Amino acid sequence: MGERSQKKGTPSERAQSEQTQNLINELRRGTLVLAVLSRLDEPRYGYSLKQRLAEGGLDVEQGTLYPLLRRLEKQGLLDSEWSVETSRPRRYYLLNQAGRETLDTLAREWRALIEVMEQLLGLATGFVPENPVSETHIQGENL
Repeated sequence: MGERSQKKGTPSERAQSEQTQNLINELRRGTLVLAVLSRLDEPRYGYSLKQRLAEGGLDVEQGTLYPLLRRLEKQGLLDSEWSVETSRPRRYYLLNQAGRETLDTLAREWRALIEVMEQLLGLATGFVPENPVSETHIQGENL
């Protein structure tokens, strides 16, 4: 019962699986900005935002989320404010006017892309993926 019993599949199958998972992660990372902006309609600190995204089915690693929040603030899409009302200081983020306008634009683009992708993938004719994913997990590189 060597290594083959511990790791499923041949080396080629494992490499294909890893490659596919990397592509799935890349696809999901591309949606993260839209998801984050859509949940900052009221002030939220990082961990509460992470929880809110997870409740919606999008699990995001802290090492991905916090740098993204800082980047979006630097780009002028979010405002932030420190709160020391609790025992632990927290930085709250909120969508500003530029962020709302960007969210509207990205949401319109997202909906248009969905229509195009449904046509390209043949969903209009009944295409259903073999193993649909019900929950999304994003990890890895800082955006």
